[in-house]
Amino acid sequence: MVRKSHGFKKGTRNLFKTKKKITVNEKLKKFEIGDTVHIDINPSSKSPIYKRFQGKTGKIVGIRGKAYIIEVYDGKKLKKIIANSDHLKVGRGAKK
Repeated sequence: MVRKSHGFKKGTRNLFKTKKKITVNEKLKKFEIGDTVHIDINPSSKSPIYKRFQGKTGKIVGIRGKAYIIEVYDGKKLKKIIANSDHLKVGRGAKK
């Protein structure tokens, strides 16, 4: 018998099925601290985010290199996620 896999990409067949190209504009997107963003996982990125946070909305609280630190509620817990700009979309509370 083969052991069941419990890896990072377990059960992600539909989530990571369609690969879209990363454009230069997605890589160069800039956000400010305090902006509201939506997390939309881009499967063709080299730095994936855990699938649980797909579709969540959070607030940017810091910048770490080229990535952003986002606070997101996971149930009742407030968690911090580090994500690149190609996984983020502008939310309603963003400053213009």
